[in-house]
Amino acid sequence: MTLFARCFLLVFCQLGVGGLLALAVPPFHDIARGYFKSSGGVFLFSAWVGGGGAIYLRVSRGAEAVGTGEMLLWATFLVLFGGYLATLWGEAVRARARLYAASLGVGLIALCVSAVGITAGDSALLDGLAILDVLAGAAALGSVTSGMLIGHWYLIDPGMEIEPFRRCFRFFVGSILLELVVLLGVLAYAVAGGGASGETPLDSYGALAGMRLLLGPVAALGIAALTARVLAIPQTMAATGLFYIATLAVLVGSFLGRYFTFRTGWPL
Repeated sequence: MTLFARCFLLVFCQLGVGGLLALAVPPFHDIARGYFKSSGGVFLFSAWVGGGGAIYLRVSRGAEAVGTGEMLLWATFLVLFGGYLATLWGEAVRARARLYAASLGVGLIALCVSAVGITAGDSALLDGLAILDVLAGAAALGSVTSGMLIGHWYLIDPGMEIEPFRRCFRFFVGSILLELVVLLGVLAYAVAGGGASGETPLDSYGALAGMRLLLGPVAALGIAALTARVLAIPQTMAATGLFYIATLAVLVGSFLGRYFTFRTGWPL
């Protein structure tokens, strides 16, 4: 069941890296430092669940479970991310910028390595689609969670301008659209006969692929349309509630996608 564990843990890795990416969306000097500390803590915890789980699999089950390079990438990412988070309690501006860039870069590379590692076959195109899939999924998970978290910050700072929330919302919509395009690309490749044996994963798991689309990005876009109308008022509490639902949709879609990978070896 090592493959199942790796697929499951990858969702938490995506949330950790995608959340770190999303921290760069709202203007740093226009929001209280506490938002970045609390949100960063949430994303670091998720990264520890996913990356720490990968490290545990490597230690407990050997290199056949998780490669040494992949383990080292996740360990490095966790250290760098923790270092970046620590700088939020001080004014080490250069160190903070460098640690942020380094941790994000290492995290993105680690995601790519993990995605290729759980993808079946030796097709370079399939590996490329797996990389696009995991990166788009990370952006979607990070953006929707950051939208929910920044919405909560308006309860702490009711006088904060609405623009940071709108920036997070635009990033969320763009990430979901990107994820949808990538997923449709994977499905198009499958329909075109991407399987070497002539069979495609949709022959046996077409319903699961449909659920991945409908309960994930399609549902999230529907909720985004409602959120846009609410933010136009603006009503931050209602928008935050909608982001809760959107977060659930994106998470469900992500887990369904990883289950699809577990059953077929294809990214989705």
